[in-house]
Amino acid sequence: MKIKISRGTGQAGKNARKKVEVPEKVQDTVKRLSKKYDLDFEAVTIRGREFYFLHLADIEPLVAGKDIFAKASEFPFWVKIWEASLVMADLMAAMPVKEGRRVLELGSGLAVAGLVGAAFGHDVTITDYEDEIMDFVKVSAAVNGCEDKAHTATLDWLKPSDIGQFDVIIGSEVLFHERFFKPLLECFKRYLKPGGVIYMAHDRRRKSLAPFLRMCEDDYTIAAQKKIMKSKGETLEIVLTRLIPGKPVKG
Repeated sequence: MKIKISRGTGQAGKNARKKVEVPEKVQDTVKRLSKKYDLDFEAVTIRGREFYFLHLADIEPLVAGKDIFAKASEFPFWVKIWEASLVMADLMAAMPVKEGRRVLELGSGLAVAGLVGAAFGHDVTITDYEDEIMDFVKVSAAVNGCEDKAHTATLDWLKPSDIGQFDVIIGSEVLFHERFFKPLLECFKRYLKPGGVIYMAHDRRRKSLAPFLRMCEDDYTIAAQKKIMKSKGETLEIVLTRLIPGKPVKG
């Protein structure tokens, strides 16, 4: 079974007419998804390596009329590869691999950061709130040959399950609605090991970022870095944020 690549970035984007071979072990999953969606792969290049992510060939029916910034709660974030996730993927690719270190990706969507991290050798648990989203992730993990390092689990922030604790927590474009701020903070406390670190990446236009970080000020030392990206002729500013438990020492 082969599926087309319809779009991509960097060198991978030059192969847009290429088709991706789907491993036999996930072909039944692809067949099931294809009964509901028109599927293709999106190609991404991170640190010189090409990756392919199962994707909806046409997201317009799901996003038409939905303003991502005005009414984020109505937007199906999982259907798109966000520029913020590419920044997070680059961070994961650059992070030295450490034996025994566990990484948790919250609100993964198509799991660009988590799967790139797994491909570069990190032990990553990838989570989102629906089994169907995890089906996309499992196919992409198999295609990119990183399923041995990429574990998946459905996770509802409002009813968090017991998946253990992690040394690193990552999330890209996870601040989509204020009603999830407190549950997300509870997830941080529940799943982060002592001495752990949290990384988040968001488009600077995300108005929810500043109020969320204000909620974190009493419990975390916060650092932020701005990353500039070019996407479809547009210049975007992505804010990469690091949270370390414990208030900063003032001296």
